[in-house]
Amino acid sequence: MTFGFAPPSTTSLTTANGGASRHGRLLEPAEWTAAGVPLLSNPREVVSGLHSRHSPVPSTAVIAVLGPEERLVASASFVQRSVTADGWEYRNALLSGLRRVIPHDLRRRSPVRTAVLLYCRDGDERWTEEDGAWMWGLRDACTLHGLRCGAYITLTRGGWQVVGDGRGGRRPGSDSRPERLGDTAAEIAPLPLRTGGGAAEALRRTAAR
Repeated sequence: MTFGFAPPSTTSLTTANGGASRHGRLLEPAEWTAAGVPLLSNPREVVSGLHSRHSPVPSTAVIAVLGPEERLVASASFVQRSVTADGWEYRNALLSGLRRVIPHDLRRRSPVRTAVLLYCRDGDERWTEEDGAWMWGLRDACTLHGLRCGAYITLTRGGWQVVGDGRGGRRPGSDSRPERLGDTAAEIAPLPLRTGGGAAEALRRTAAR
């Protein structure tokens, strides 16, 4: 698959005089690739599993934390609609989702878990400034939560695509019906959290979806 460029899906990502996203809080595909984001060994399973769990519709972000061997530890989804959206706002939304479902790993010398982001949106698979803002937000949220920054995946009517990777597929897409978890190879048992309390309860609610 090849990358193209498309206008941003929200006019708020460009300034009135035609400039880029506010304060440059976005990443382009070349910057993302240069950052050395770890590749998913089986992106199709990850995408199918998250789609089955969260049934995303356009404007839905699904943030997932993966442990060793890409085992799903926790995930959360939310709808993000804002006329002033940029990387900073997306970062805060992602942090809020992460804090609901999993404790941070800031005490570790280096990250041991990886966060990936699946974003369902309108349009085609070509990179947009909205994608760039989500990529910036994901990278920053991972730093602040003690996680390794993983893949950014778009989900559109044409299917899914791992940005900067070149891998993708036609199903699932933004208008696909979710499969039952037992019917997809992406069904994986979440690892237990190291701490209890609200985070563990939030994870149980997420895993039950």
